[in-house]
Amino acid sequence: MKATVKINQLTYKKNLKTILADVSLDVSGDKIIGILGENGAGKTTLFRIISGVAKNYRGDVAINGKTSPADRKSLVSYSQSLGGFPENKRISQVANFHEQIYPDFDRDKYNQMIDFLSLDVTQRLAALSKGTKEKVIVALTLARKTSVYLLDEPFGGIDSMSRKKIINSIIQWKPTDSLMLISDHYVSEIASILDEIVVLKDHTVAIHKRADDVRQESGKSIEDYYESLYEEGAQK
Repeated sequence: MKATVKINQLTYKKNLKTILADVSLDVSGDKIIGILGENGAGKTTLFRIISGVAKNYRGDVAINGKTSPADRKSLVSYSQSLGGFPENKRISQVANFHEQIYPDFDRDKYNQMIDFLSLDVTQRLAALSKGTKEKVIVALTLARKTSVYLLDEPFGGIDSMSRKKIINSIIQWKPTDSLMLISDHYVSEIASILDEIVVLKDHTVAIHKRADDVRQESGKSIEDYYESLYEEGAQK
């Protein structure tokens, strides 16, 4: 069965501040979707709600028809920081923890990605650079066999060459019929692997289009089209 994410009239406020307002989104199938928007647009909040981490929202959220946070957590692999682990833990120990709590953790796939990313699993978290930590997070996230993958700004600290290497290999790591949602500042670098784009603007979904339609209708690259949305707003 192809993965589905259905969101209907989602509104989320924090400390009386509106983060998301009346967000509706329906995505399904074997796709990679770019979630684009300025800092503060609500991308991380949206991912936290989809994954079942953030609560106290209004509206409906379902993955493969499942609406409870517990069910959604079991269907989503969400790239979160390593902040919950003591700095003296080794990469290998973090992987062992994931293997224990996630029945769908694929050790063979994880090992393949560790080799691909040239990571030394004996290193302690305290010794890792920001970019190396992000590589570990990518490996842990994609090692699970789930319906939906949420990659939230996964490449920010990774050097340019490694970033391109990872992006170009994501398709082979993504299971068939799964959905992958990626939010990233490097729009031009992820554009080639995107099937659709969703733009969050003014607290809601401003644009949801197939990537090929964007290119054909606008005559622009995904990055130029995305940037034009804000240029047009600034001129009004």
